[in-house]
Amino acid sequence: MPDDRPNSQPTTRRAKDGRGAASDLAATQDPRFHEIPRERVADRVAQELLRLIAGGSLVPGERLPGERQLAQMMNVSRVSVRAALQQLKAQGLVSATQGGSTRIIASSESLDRGLGRLVRADLRNLLDLAELRAQLEAWAARRAARLGKPEQIEEIARLFEVMADPARDPKHKAEDDFAFHMAIARASDSPVYLHLLSVLGDIFSENCAFHRFELCPTPADDRRFLAEHRAVLEAIRAGDEAAAARAMMDHLSSVIAAYSALPERTASAAGGNGR
Repeated sequence: MPDDRPNSQPTTRRAKDGRGAASDLAATQDPRFHEIPRERVADRVAQELLRLIAGGSLVPGERLPGERQLAQMMNVSRVSVRAALQQLKAQGLVSATQGGSTRIIASSESLDRGLGRLVRADLRNLLDLAELRAQLEAWAARRAARLGKPEQIEEIARLFEVMADPARDPKHKAEDDFAFHMAIARASDSPVYLHLLSVLGDIFSENCAFHRFELCPTPADDRRFLAEHRAVLEAIRAGDEAAAARAMMDHLSSVIAAYSALPERTASAAGGNGR
């Protein structure tokens, strides 16, 4: 029998098309999905550099390659690299140096100057800084014992040997001390901690100089510091987290105890003398 419903198929198709259009409209209104913004190449370069800074691959004080080198390595234009560096400068993560290069920073240098004035104004502030150092560095020593790479631990050991060298001029003892502690900071594998030290800038270095040349200046003090540093190194090398933290805390607690022997006076001579 011939089919007397010639329009049934088109009607069905139209109905299906209508349902499809309604479904498409509903999909465009689904709150689970959102538009992906287009990114400029410069933004992507800035994000990649920020990732390297946050991950510790680029550390405070490190100089970046030049714009041309970065452009070649990242396969982008120099214009994109320059725009990315401007973004990071505005965020306070990099700064221009003499000669046109760029270095990694952690904060504005004005913070370090203000902190320096505060610490130098009163010995009690120096004591506060020493107590904060003890807590932070015990934490860093614990981390270094757990996470330090073999080459980082060997660097700590090398710097200890420099300190222990009897032929080493005593005028270097503060900078050697500071270098030893910074090597432990790097072995802690914490970009946050490294940037925190960068924020403090020269203050920790000056604090070391005050401890070694004024607070604990005698040969007996030097021998004690060396023994305490050896205990820290041995614990880190053994991977003993608790012993590393305890050795660092014992070391800096002995420094803190020395403050009680000081007269009440300002600390104007305590910072930046470099003696």
